[in-house]
Amino acid sequence: MKKQVSLLSALSFCLLLGWIVACSEKEEPTPEPTQLTATDFVTQLRAPIGFSLDDKGQLWVTEAGTGKNDASVVLITPQGTKTTVATGFPSVISNGSIEGMSHPLYKDGKLYVLHGISGTLYTLEVASFKSGDAAQSLASIKKEDVGTYIRSLNLTTPVNSNVFDLTFGPDGNLYIADAGANAIFKRDKTTGALSLFAKLPDAATKVEAVPTSITYDGTKFLVTTLSGFPFTAGNAKIYQVTTDGAVSEYKTNFTMLSHLALSKNNKPIAIQLAEFGPTGFVPSTGKVVDETGKVLIANIMMPTDIERSANREFYILSYALGTIQKLSY
Repeated sequence: MKKQVSLLSALSFCLLLGWIVACSEKEEPTPEPTQLTATDFVTQLRAPIGFSLDDKGQLWVTEAGTGKNDASVVLITPQGTKTTVATGFPSVISNGSIEGMSHPLYKDGKLYVLHGISGTLYTLEVASFKSGDAAQSLASIKKEDVGTYIRSLNLTTPVNSNVFDLTFGPDGNLYIADAGANAIFKRDKTTGALSLFAKLPDAATKVEAVPTSITYDGTKFLVTTLSGFPFTAGNAKIYQVTTDGAVSEYKTNFTMLSHLALSKNNKPIAIQLAEFGPTGFVPSTGKVVDETGKVLIANIMMPTDIERSANREFYILSYALGTIQKLSY
């Protein structure tokens, strides 16, 4: 009997000890940012558009290049070392800006890259690619025509398509935001077939929505919009889209939203590209804001992507300056 009591006592002690250890190791809640501080990370990128973070803390970046069919995908290590993964993608100069490449998305050793002008989805095999490796041949990279199907739906007048950002949904399918067609498309994970998932309403009378990013927060998709010309302040919105494709407003009264990341608590942290004045985009009027519109950091030069890299840290990219900064709080 004594032996049985001793075993029960030892078991109770172990359970109590385990509970104490578990409680002591419980992660402290991460507060939402109220202000962000920027530090330089990488410079001298060539008109970068977007990036995606992998499980090693590496950034896969799309560069629009110089407009001479020299757009690229580059890899940047956590130390800031840059390696060209592939180059020679189409790029052109249109309305004073360099266009072609759109946003990338890394998952499970593959990099999915959208090319807006050609309406193409590229899939790069990068599981074994490392810093310092030779660039992949463009001819060896898998590509899919997505623009033809999108344009065939005649969703805008005139017909337009500019596949711009992408994310995976809970069903494993790929969801693509098209800034020209003002819609979200689903790409079947098995067949690769495309279908219209959601159509966004106009930002205002005769002003298109222009979706610029899409992300899944665990229950719904969140989509940022730039809003079309004349880029009126307050016209941009964050939409929420259910897994059934139902669209509704999530937050409103933003200006020229170009992308969105989720905080540790799954709250949207959005970026404003710029303000638009009589002579065009006003320099250094980009901002990072929370979902209420509170400014977390200002005076950013044309940011086009943001991604959370740690509980209290984000990367932000400047298309105009060709830089990546770290934001922390």
